[in-house]
Amino acid sequence: MRALVLSELRRPLQLVERPDPTPGPGQVLLRVRACAVCRTDLHLVDGELPDPKLPIVPGHEIVGEVLSEVPLPGGAPRFSRGARVGVPWLGFTCGECEHCIAGRENLCNRARFTGYQIDGGFAERVVADARYCFPIPEGYPDLQAAPLLCAGLIGYRTLRMAGDAGRIGIYGFGAAAHIVVQVARHQGRRVLGFVRAGDEKSREFALAMGAEWAGASNEAPPVELDAALIFAPAGELVPAALRAVRKGGSVVCGGIHMSDIPSFPYSILWGERVLRSVANLTRQDGEEFLALAPRVPVRTEVNVYPLEKGAAALEDLRHGRFSGAAVLVPS
Repeated sequence: MRALVLSELRRPLQLVERPDPTPGPGQVLLRVRACAVCRTDLHLVDGELPDPKLPIVPGHEIVGEVLSEVPLPGGAPRFSRGARVGVPWLGFTCGECEHCIAGRENLCNRARFTGYQIDGGFAERVVADARYCFPIPEGYPDLQAAPLLCAGLIGYRTLRMAGDAGRIGIYGFGAAAHIVVQVARHQGRRVLGFVRAGDEKSREFALAMGAEWAGASNEAPPVELDAALIFAPAGELVPAALRAVRKGGSVVCGGIHMSDIPSFPYSILWGERVLRSVANLTRQDGEEFLALAPRVPVRTEVNVYPLEKGAAALEDLRHGRFSGAAVLVPS
């Protein structure tokens, strides 16, 4: 098979040929039909995530076709041959630690992640633990389904952490935000979008996807926010978001990596404002969101790249050259 491999941090991905992966116990072998590109893939390549497996095949928003069935206890396969399944970021948890037992497997200290410690979907074949895969909802073509597997899932968890907030500000209008705004509007919430100053294209995209107002990240919104969701990996947005939320409001950081947060006066946190992060996802998040997405229905905006152009897709993501999500497709 062909695969894009990261052999050395801060170096371009290399297109190589390697043997097809062999599934182990409990694993399913998939033919990759599409794999979305996530900003986490950029953080991996740039050396901003600690201790990745090297060499590694990135990619954790995978839509694949089952090539080998995996018997579960009782003998029935979890997925039939030919079924479409999604592989997310969370690829394994221990099931034994205090976090797993408490239903917070996203915090498992022995968790392993697709495209980071487990070879991912920037390839023509991939193996995955069948327990951590999801059926793809009917009605979603491969390309439109792929961004649901991380941008959608992490965005959904971030939105849930905002509680019942009615007025929500979204900072950073990329792949996750363009999905979250649709879910929030479906739930009857008001959404305001924040983009880089001068980025008129992203401002228009936010409005087109359902934001009632969109402006620069350094602007004060026209109304106080009940909650702010930050998807851009820019620490300086945290004080800006705290200033924008009302007393008792919350700021939720939805990324796996963020630049350092500058110091800020206690007065903008005071008033029982809450600042919190989102770490990874749980399988329950996946099941809930993938059941909800067709009811909204969530529509994903995608930019298609052939597998061999994966490095170009990452650079286009880095420089904000497209709206929505990028998706790699093997030939």
